[in-house]
Amino acid sequence: MQLIDSHCHLDRIDLEKEKINFEQLIKNAEQADVQHLLCVAISMDQFPSMFEKAQGYNNVSFSCGVHPLHVGEDKEYTLAQLKTLADQPRVVAIGETGLDYYYSKDSIKEQQASFEHHIDVANQLDKPLIVHTRDARKDTIDILKSNHADKCQGVLHCFTENWEMAKAALDINFYISISGIVTFKNAVELQDVVKKIPLDRLLIETDSPYLAPAPHRGKQNQPAYVKHVAEFIAGLKGVSVEEVAEVTTNNFKQLFKTAQV
Repeated sequence: MQLIDSHCHLDRIDLEKEKINFEQLIKNAEQADVQHLLCVAISMDQFPSMFEKAQGYNNVSFSCGVHPLHVGEDKEYTLAQLKTLADQPRVVAIGETGLDYYYSKDSIKEQQASFEHHIDVANQLDKPLIVHTRDARKDTIDILKSNHADKCQGVLHCFTENWEMAKAALDINFYISISGIVTFKNAVELQDVVKKIPLDRLLIETDSPYLAPAPHRGKQNQPAYVKHVAEFIAGLKGVSVEEVAEVTTNNFKQLFKTAQV
């Protein structure tokens, strides 16, 4: 069985807390059948150190972008600078970008402008988007549609929204990625949404070091735990975990075409 963690932040995992080094972190994933990891950027300033930390591992790909909650924290960046960094072969996606009105309503205009910049770069480079969205359902879909994000495609990561938003994303050829939140006892609505999403449009992720799935809830997350997400989705859909692994791995390859998987 081969799994892919389609969204993790390897540079933000506290290795001292886990009493392991970076190499062991990757080995833990491999021993849990995780064959590939997508290490996702949240800041242009932090991208170089993130890239340096993991570039020696052939089973790690990267994204480049600015998380909506980090808009304005970076040094001034231009569309050209984002494009230059994102145009490296190991960078297979643009983001994570998007909108977060839950934690920050003071930067809505800045978030929207940054989101549109990322979509523009994704279309220019023909690389998919990784989209963060929270409490911004209509604006997220409207911006994706008006900026022709169906051309580059992408994924709504760590999805926690309703079926209507999932359907709207599916209608513009986006994928939906599910994190360990789906294993939480209070995630009944999300579990119902996952049952409705076609398996061939799903990805799985950890969002490490955040949101560790049951039975590790409350602990620091790591890519090895994506196996629990796959197992839980298999139970929801009444299929084998091997089928979930195979289909979500193929989905990853379809979306992130330049990843060396």
